[in-house]
Amino acid sequence: SGRTSNEAAFLLQLFVRMFGTNNLPDCSNLCHESSGVGLKQTIGVGKGSVQLDDFEKAEAIFVIGQNPGTNHPRMLTALQSARRRGAEIVSINPLREPGLEAFIHPQEPISTLLGRGTPISTVYLQPKVGSDVAVLKGIMKHVLDAERRNTGSVLHHGFIRAHTVGLEALVVDLDGTSWDAIEEQSGLSEEQIRQASDVYIRSSATIICWAMGLTQHANAVDNVIACSNLALLRGNIGRAGAGLCPVRGHSNVQGDRTVGITTRPAPEFLDALGQEFGFAPPRDPGLDVVETIRAMHAGEVRVFVSMGGNFHSASPDTRMVAQGLARTELTIGITTKLNRSHLVGGREAMIWPCLGRTEADVQASGPQQVTVEDSMSCVHASRGRNRPASPQLRSEPAIVAGLASATLSDSPVDWEALIADYDRIRERIERVLPAFAGYNDKIREPNGFVLRNSAAQREWTTDSGRAEFVPVPTPNIQLPADQLRLFTIRSHDQYNTTIYGLDDRYRGIKGERRVIFMNPDDLAARSLADGSMVDICGPGGRSAPAFRAVAYDVPRGCAAAYFPETNVLVPFDSVARGSNTPTSKMVPVTVTAARGA
Repeated sequence: SGRTSNEAAFLLQLFVRMFGTNNLPDCSNLCHESSGVGLKQTIGVGKGSVQLDDFEKAEAIFVIGQNPGTNHPRMLTALQSARRRGAEIVSINPLREPGLEAFIHPQEPISTLLGRGTPISTVYLQPKVGSDVAVLKGIMKHVLDAERRNTGSVLHHGFIRAHTVGLEALVVDLDGTSWDAIEEQSGLSEEQIRQASDVYIRSSATIICWAMGLTQHANAVDNVIACSNLALLRGNIGRAGAGLCPVRGHSNVQGDRTVGITTRPAPEFLDALGQEFGFAPPRDPGLDVVETIRAMHAGEVRVFVSMGGNFHSASPDTRMVAQGLARTELTIGITTKLNRSHLVGGREAMIWPCLGRTEADVQASGPQQVTVEDSMSCVHASRGRNRPASPQLRSEPAIVAGLASATLSDSPVDWEALIADYDRIRERIERVLPAFAGYNDKIREPNGFVLRNSAAQREWTTDSGRAEFVPVPTPNIQLPADQLRLFTIRSHDQYNTTIYGLDDRYRGIKGERRVIFMNPDDLAARSLADGSMVDICGPGGRSAPAFRAVAYDVPRGCAAAYFPETNVLVPFDSVARGSNTPTSKMVPVTVTAARGA
C-alpha cells in the first residue's frame, strides 16, 4: 500500500530481493504507473516537477481528469487562492463537478453563512470519456496557429532550442490531425477548445495537473505524454509557477517507489543495493498487480503478503481476484484495520495487526519516527504519539524485519539492529540512494527536505539528454449504439476503497452508493428515468445489478459510478499500453432496467 513508510518499504524490498524475487506489486500499478512511464519518456524522471509554492505563482492551472473536491480536498484551497489572485483555471472533466465550479471554504464563516463560494474554473470542458489526447492536441494546434500568426511570440523558442528534441515530428503530427477528428472524438467544438488554448497562451507560467482520469485508459501513457508536449511548447517546466503535476493519493505512494518498491528496478539501484548488503539482487522483472492476478488465477502464486491496502477491492475484476486469492496456499494481511480483502483469503489466511502511524512506536533506542515523500518530492517525518491499541502490536518495520530474520537463515543483515533504531535504516537508505544524503539530519528540520528533481532543474535524463516531444495517436473510439463509456469515481465520504459514509455532498447523493450517473438523453433512449433501478453489464458477461440511475451533467454516451462497487465490471486484462494499468476510466457497458423492476 502507498501509505507504507519509507523505512518499512525499504526493508520490505530488501527482504523480498534477498528472498530472490522482484515480485513487488503495489498500488501505483493501479493508478499513476502511467504517469511515471510517460514522464520518464519525455522529461527523464517519473515524478512531477512542481513544488507547493508554484501554485502561488502560477498564472494558469490546468486540472485534467481530477476532482479535487472529492479526491484531494486540500488542493481546492490552493485553487481558491489562485483564483482570488487572478490566476485562470481550466478544468477538463466529463462530469460537471460542483467543486470545480465554486468552492466555499469551511473555515471561512462569512462565506459559509452566505453560501457564496469562490468561482474556480475559468474554462470548463466536458469531453467524451477517452478523448483526452484529442483535446490536448486541439489545444496544441491552436498554440501552433497562434505562433504562425505571431512568429516568435507564442512558442518558447529559446527553451525549445536549448532543451528539447522532436518538435518537428510533433508539428507534422498536429498538422495531420484534422479538426473534424478532434471534434468527433471529443464531442467539443473547435471554439470550446480554443478557449482553453487562449488561457494557455496568455499565461507565462502554467501548471498542468492530472489524476486517474488520465492514467486509467488504454492510451493512458499517451495522455501523460500529451500533457508533457503541451508544457514543453512554452517552456513550462523548470521555472517558478510552472510544471507537470500528477496528483497522487496515498501519503507515501511516491516514496515507496523511490526506495525500491517496484517490479522493474533500475540496474543502478540493484547494483547499489547489492553492494551495500552483500548479495546479488535478482534482475528479472517481477509481477505487477495485473500479472499477479493472472498468476493467482492460474494457481501459480503460493503465498501472498499484503502490507496494508485492500488488494481485493482496489483491483479490477474483483470476482476473478477473489477466485485467485482462494487458490493461494497462504495469505497474510499486515494491517491497521479490517477490510474486504481479509475475508477473501487463501487456503490458510492470517491477519497481522500492526501499529498505526498515529500510535507511539518505541523500540530499543526509544521512540521512533518514520518518513514519507509526497507528490512534490518533499520528505518529512511522522511520529506517532497515541498509546498503542495493544502492547502486543508491532510496527510495520518490525514485522518485516522479524519475517525476514525468520525466513532468511543466512542473511548478512542484522535485522534486529535496524529495528532498534530507525536512524540505522535511514543510514542504509542514504548509502543506496545518494539523493537522501544527510537523511537523518534533514528530517529533523521543521519541514523536512525536498529530493532533487532533475527535470525541475532542466536536466534531462532521457536517452537524448533533452526533454523529448513525442507525437501520440488520436484514439478512434467507436462503441455500439447501446453501449456507454463508464468511468469509475469516488464519493466525497470515501478515501480510496475506505468508505466513511454513504453521502456524496457535492453531487447531491444521500445515503447510497449503488448509483450510476447518466445523461438524461441516454436515460430517455433506454426508456429509463431519473431514479430508475438498472442493471449494468460489462465486457465478458460481467455484471453489477441493482443500481439507481441518476440524471447528471455528463456527455451523451458516457456514465460514471463509484468504485469499488463497479470494479467488478473492469476486465483485469484490459490495460494501458506501456504501464499495464487497468482501464477503469473506460469500460464499455450496457444499462438496462433492473430485472424485476
